[in-house]
Amino acid sequence: MAHNLEISGRELEVTDRISEYVTKKVAKLDRYLNTIDEIFVDLAHDKAARSAIDRYVAQLTVRGKGFILRSEERADDIRTALDAALEKLTRQVARYKGKHQRGRGDGKPTAAISPETEPLPELEAEEPATIIRRKKFDLIPMAEEEAIEQMKLLGHDNFFIFFNAKASMINVLYRRRDGTYGLIEPHIR
Repeated sequence: MAHNLEISGRELEVTDRISEYVTKKVAKLDRYLNTIDEIFVDLAHDKAARSAIDRYVAQLTVRGKGFILRSEERADDIRTALDAALEKLTRQVARYKGKHQRGRGDGKPTAAISPETEPLPELEAEEPATIIRRKKFDLIPMAEEEAIEQMKLLGHDNFFIFFNAKASMINVLYRRRDGTYGLIEPHIR
């Protein structure tokens, strides 16, 4: 296992037995995709779930060079939820490998095509009390078609933020009500 594995629990104690089970199951992902850098496993017990079948939640996030894959499943047992999430993630890995092993055909990586850019300064929030969650993530230069595929792989139904390699700018890809996609190209005044 050449990747970093992080297991966390919310409203659930991650015992040694659960930790060993997770480690054993997650190690199998290396068979399918050997470029994994980090795997985050978030296990939770939702006491307020509407149904007893949805009490335990397993969320897996796999990060590697140029991709992020995520799956989440719910079940009445933590092991069942983890197995279902791993099965879903395995299908995503197979789909990702099928789409990206072929490449663009010119042999150049996306990073070599995109020009170097300066990072944007972080904006300060006027009212920090209104921000309830803050996320940071790496933007990987990609084409619009790749962004649509990443959006599908991550399970993001509404929007996806990415660095457009062709336009050399940050874009927001979103799904329209009719099932088509829209692209927001911001311009600074």
